[in-house]
Amino acid sequence: MKNLAASLLLLSSVIAVPGVNAAKADFEQRIKIDSDRQAADLKNKIASYLDNVKITQGSLVINADIVQVFGEKDSDVKTYLAKGNPATFEQLLDDGKKINLQADEIKYEPGKNMITISGHALLRQQDSQVSGSRITYNTLTEQLSAESDKNERVTTILEPESKDKN
Repeated sequence: MKNLAASLLLLSSVIAVPGVNAAKADFEQRIKIDSDRQAADLKNKIASYLDNVKITQGSLVINADIVQVFGEKDSDVKTYLAKGNPATFEQLLDDGKKINLQADEIKYEPGKNMITISGHALLRQQDSQVSGSRITYNTLTEQLSAESDKNERVTTILEPESKDKN
């Protein structure tokens, strides 16, 4: 438990670094999904996009092998579940820097402002990174948490900013 607290403390220092702010304007943009194939179960509000799937929303881009979109009954709220080897997520942040996520699975819940990556989860921004079994990021509150399975650890690598900025 002490190691988890230390890891989360280090992880919070990544969030405190200017530039981890999500590009909020992206979440007001339309979502576009391209794929080689698609199938839908309209009655149960499930759409499946297969092979070379690319989702874009403003500067946000998700690439995956398969994406399933689950709609809630009597609502426009949707959950996007992307799987790949790995599935990737990238976004240009408000300060012009990119954030990159990759994992076996990416769960994107725009209505809840949540992104959860799991299975070989890796978050990178500039030269710093966090890895673990599962990483959750709230795009509204800009809070991040990371955890790992038993006998594994969350790893955070923080690189100092270059002093030579020309």
